[in-house]
Amino acid sequence: MFGRQRPDFREATAPLRRYIATGRTAKHRIFGFLDADILPDAKLIAIGLDDAWQLSVLSSCWHVTWALGTGAFLEDRPNYNHAECFNSFPFPDPTEAQKTHLRSLGEQLDAHRKAQQAAHPKLTLTQMYNVLEKLRAGERIEEKDREIYDQGLIGILRDLHGQIDAAVAEAYGWPTDLSDDDILHRLVDLNRTRAAEEARGLVHWLRPDYQNPEGRAAQAKNEQGDLDVGPQDTTSKPPFPKSLPAQIAAVRETLAELGEATPEQVARRFKRGRTPTVEPLLESLAALGQARTVDGRYAI
Repeated sequence: MFGRQRPDFREATAPLRRYIATGRTAKHRIFGFLDADILPDAKLIAIGLDDAWQLSVLSSCWHVTWALGTGAFLEDRPNYNHAECFNSFPFPDPTEAQKTHLRSLGEQLDAHRKAQQAAHPKLTLTQMYNVLEKLRAGERIEEKDREIYDQGLIGILRDLHGQIDAAVAEAYGWPTDLSDDDILHRLVDLNRTRAAEEARGLVHWLRPDYQNPEGRAAQAKNEQGDLDVGPQDTTSKPPFPKSLPAQIAAVRETLAELGEATPEQVARRFKRGRTPTVEPLLESLAALGQARTVDGRYAI
């Protein structure tokens, strides 16, 4: 029996034959397709997308730079936090021709790695990307690394990633030779633009057939729809406490008021409340037996 059934994940992946996954904590940020009949454990971040153009974007230097800049670290290994690294990442809005090109590159990348691992069962992705990093740095490839280079066809792997980076840059309409700092600045600016668009009701769906199957236009924030049953809540929110004991008490009290909620819903009850701050507090309450998890939500 599973501790949590994760019905949201199962519903999202039910129509798919595969989905994108990446290790939560890993030396290299690598995305690949897993067959839909594989159930991911807590060490994997599973993304309910099956289109290879999106795999290309996630595998590009643009998203990897964003993930390193927004995520945390476990010792010296980057940690991929879906709320910070994925949910806030502004995908490009490519044309159909650009999607076709990105889709082809994503399929080639996924197939290449799997083919080389199938041909050499002891070859790991970490080994392949260790050698790829040395190749990019201009280091000599010799001894054990030479064997990995030959088995993994790392020259082809480097070329595929280079083509993906260039194709994603074209989809954004940006130069290909930006520094990591410039990449982050441009993505942050685009994130702000997307947030403003969504506030006006314009949403760039990644998977519209699932996220918006009826094709409804999103409602602008602070506007009431025909089915609203009352006025907007204009009550002032309390500030999020500064001390840790006060934060824990405030989060527990809020959860008790809500009955059951996600970390995002709890965070929204406070001024300057942030999900990455609230979530570990809820996890601590659950570990202490003062809260429990229910299908990805928390309850007292």
